[in-house]
Amino acid sequence: MTVLIAGAGPTGLTLAIDLARRGIAVRLIDKATEYFDGSRGDGLQPRTLEVFEDLGVLDEVLAQGRSLPLMKIYLDGTYVDARRMAEPEEPTPDVPYPNAWMLGQSRTEKILRDKLADYGVRVELDTAIIGFTQDDDSVTAKLSTGETLEVDYLVGADGGRSFVRKQLGIAFVGTTDESIRMLLGDVAMDGLDHEYGYWFAAKDNPMAGIAATPLAGGDQFQFGAPLGEDDVDPSIETLQGLVDRYAGPGVAKLRDLTWSTVWRPNVRLAERFRVGRVFIAGDAAHVHPPTGGQGLNTGVQDAYNLGWKLADGREEVLATYETERRTNAERVLGISEDLMQKHVDGDESALERGENTRQLDVSYRDRSDTRPIAPGDRAPDAPLVDASGNKIRLFDLFRGPHETLLRFSPTTPSTHPHTVNLARHGGSAYTSPEAFDHYHAQDGDEIVIRPDGYLG
Repeated sequence: MTVLIAGAGPTGLTLAIDLARRGIAVRLIDKATEYFDGSRGDGLQPRTLEVFEDLGVLDEVLAQGRSLPLMKIYLDGTYVDARRMAEPEEPTPDVPYPNAWMLGQSRTEKILRDKLADYGVRVELDTAIIGFTQDDDSVTAKLSTGETLEVDYLVGADGGRSFVRKQLGIAFVGTTDESIRMLLGDVAMDGLDHEYGYWFAAKDNPMAGIAATPLAGGDQFQFGAPLGEDDVDPSIETLQGLVDRYAGPGVAKLRDLTWSTVWRPNVRLAERFRVGRVFIAGDAAHVHPPTGGQGLNTGVQDAYNLGWKLADGREEVLATYETERRTNAERVLGISEDLMQKHVDGDESALERGENTRQLDVSYRDRSDTRPIAPGDRAPDAPLVDASGNKIRLFDLFRGPHETLLRFSPTTPSTHPHTVNLARHGGSAYTSPEAFDHYHAQDGDEIVIRPDGYLG
């Protein structure tokens, strides 16, 4: 099997790694002539950290990133408060990574590229897909390099302006609000303590201000600043003027602006995520406002969902990609839109990240199924003790491209190639009363854990 992926952002890279570790031939192309260098999607949600652990990149992500900073709030130049977008939580046996983690997108992509290279696959820059056709058995793609190749599947992870989506004729339904504009980017801000984040605004309009969040691995901040009708140039001079206006002259001297863009609220969802042997994922299928930090994370989960299904190849399995991921994208877009509206309305709760932004509550089950644990729910972690007394985790046994059969106090042998036998109080390969509790399991129960960590 061969899969061509257009777009080497976090979504395309995650999918390429998941396919490559299964021994599937994959090519990953990107029309850009050089790698993106900027923070953009810098918030990694807890579920994404679990995915990254499975893919073998979590240690690097944790080493290079940082926790959510304490944000100092200044109104009319006067310090008034400090808060976090979310208070840190302690890890639990079922949720080992309960907190969001901050890492600039370009750094995340570099970590993923390095892991992909371990499988002998490298991103092909300056290579765009310029056309494709498909039949029942394959996809024939034309590349900007002049090459024509035949593959089993094509995946468009090529962003909000996706060529693949447009060629498929899939409607991208939603809105772009031209009345709201913000200047986003990365810049060093001398005069500010890099251990903290900052919010500068006017006392009579506290929700309309400048946010500056420290980026790991240097002295830069990611900033977001509202633009008026006349502020159109995404330059350091424009940003310095905005900082002087909201924070006060001389509070911060800006330098080293390495990335900037003018952002407008753009909320869209593709009507379909698949046509035949061609799929779309990530921003090609859904674009989010930055509120709640959902966009990059949703794309990573698209890829994690799709990888094992492409490897499986059965139509009944492939058909579930659109059903599961489009339903989830629609739900997540609602969360992001709600937070965005709170910003517009001046609701200070918009500065806080709620439980529903962690993406630990994703469910693919039928909504009529109200059991505590049912097909489609995320499989929780649990501590185990093996027959020799060694401590291990369920996530350690789930890790890899395989599915897993959990058996609770079994009395018969299993022929499943990846079986985990569990007991409450010993007498089996693994002892874990916590696993029984987390899975609401009874003696004799069996549960299949899909390769993407959801209950089958």
